[in-house]
Amino acid sequence: MDQLKDSAERAIRVAMAKGSTTADVMIREESTFALSVRKGDLETLKQALSRALSLRVFVGNRTATSHTSDLSESTMERMIEQTVEMARLTSEDENAGLPDPDVFTDRFPDLDLFDEEWESLDTPARIEMARVAETVALEVDPLLTNSGGAFFDYTRARTVIANSEGFAGGYRSTSAAFGVAPIAESDQGRHRDHWMSVSRHRKDLEDPETVGRKAAERTLRRVGARKPATCEVPVVFDPLTARSLIGHVFKAVSGDSIYRQASFLVDRLDEVIAAPDVSIVDNALMPRGLGSVPFDDEGVPGHKLPIVEAGVLKNYLHTSYTARKLGGVPTGNGTRALSGVITTGPNNFSLQPGPYTPEEIIESVESGLYVVELIGAGVNPVTGDYSRGAVGMWIENGCLAYPVHEVTIAGNLDAMLKDIQMIGNDLTFLGSVASPTLKLGNMVVSGE
Repeated sequence: MDQLKDSAERAIRVAMAKGSTTADVMIREESTFALSVRKGDLETLKQALSRALSLRVFVGNRTATSHTSDLSESTMERMIEQTVEMARLTSEDENAGLPDPDVFTDRFPDLDLFDEEWESLDTPARIEMARVAETVALEVDPLLTNSGGAFFDYTRARTVIANSEGFAGGYRSTSAAFGVAPIAESDQGRHRDHWMSVSRHRKDLEDPETVGRKAAERTLRRVGARKPATCEVPVVFDPLTARSLIGHVFKAVSGDSIYRQASFLVDRLDEVIAAPDVSIVDNALMPRGLGSVPFDDEGVPGHKLPIVEAGVLKNYLHTSYTARKLGGVPTGNGTRALSGVITTGPNNFSLQPGPYTPEEIIESVESGLYVVELIGAGVNPVTGDYSRGAVGMWIENGCLAYPVHEVTIAGNLDAMLKDIQMIGNDLTFLGSVASPTLKLGNMVVSGE
């Protein structure tokens, strides 16, 4: 870590010597491992080590960015000099610049993002995990005759941020994911689904047998699907599809969307935008969280920030740029692309769990749709109009009656958020945006 910090601080010194007013840099080093198995055979096996430096320089209110994977002194000096020259040629932007110096700190909580135990899981053991998950899945039922494959991915990373205001910080992280996608054969054709487990720590990963069984059950419940008649009914989203809905809320409260007027939540702070039981939090400080960071890619400390409280919109999410643009404060959500450009990203952005089990939510529906997959991208972020293809199960008298496919569900995000009637206790994180099961009172389901 010290070597990366030295390289970052050296880059800052060179940028300032070349005429930059202020500058910041991020260096990320990753060791990645990925394999795939299909029908017991190892298909791919990749291992790589990468290191990249992303630079952002400011000459007054002019800015330019660049990146390189070559950290040699000669290459870095040439790149930095060219970047400063590019900045001098760009247009001025009064909102450009580093975060204000008073936001930086050198004290951060231990978020437990790194687990050395992954290194004791060698390559043969990782292959075996994928094979066992696939084998277990295919043994659940004779209808499961094929496989889309199983995989195991692992990343070990070191991240360093430094800037000309004197901030220099770094942290280590690990994460792994593995899953399987069994295929069932029926008179209707092929049916495919999957399950996966993701975690920072080895002991938090689900075992291969559990992953295989869940994947098999998710695939089998698609067999014999029908298309229901068009109707307006309650709709229940499982955690994987509900997180897509919460993802639309994240985009709507992102400072990038707000200042561009590309959100249905523009100018709605302190307004009721959702049902009273709806609370959404962005929590960068969740121990072992998949979206947790001690500080963002601008060096701004991570926060636990309420976004929606009891249905009321409380905050937007900001980078330093969007905060200046909108008169807010940076919220620690700056995410840096390889090119060096900063955008707003989620940090464990989630709908907070409610008191109901998924079974209780399904039992509350006399006739309706349980959604397990969403298809297409028919969402207008400005108006909130929502229309997407869906796959799921039809609910009759509180029970999952039969599988459903080739339907479209439609509504408006504004109305949908206010129509959330029940929230499950099964909050499921497979990434940095998450949700439990949730039930909406009424949506249009277009079928036959």
